[in-house]
Amino acid sequence: VQLVESGGGLVQPGGSLRLSCAASGFTFSSYAMSWYRQAPGKERELVAAITSAGGSTNCADSVKGRFTISRDNAKNTVYLQMNSLKPEDTAVYYCNTVTYYSGSYYDTWGQGTQVTVSS
Repeated sequence: VQLVESGGGLVQPGGSLRLSCAASGFTFSSYAMSWYRQAPGKERELVAAITSAGGSTNCADSVKGRFTISRDNAKNTVYLQMNSLKPEDTAVYYCNTVTYYSGSYYDTWGQGTQVTVSS
């Protein structure tokens, strides 16, 4: 199981970024996917999650109305569209999934992508 994030970078306040997470090694369309973030000196927090078929999503209160999670099961990719970015959105963003195989659960994380919001 592998998750590879991309799309981070430096953006001014009010700007937008779209993060991508390419998945491989498992049946992507069978599992929910999540985005987390971790700012310096803070704990990792859940940003958004999406069900396996994409029919249901949830976002943290701090990003509701600004961030949108989506997925393309044909491309094995999950996205995080981030609009109206604020300096407090600065963090490393991680893609996550929990898969089930042979009686065990596997918690998999990507390597993370840095998002910096600054003027």
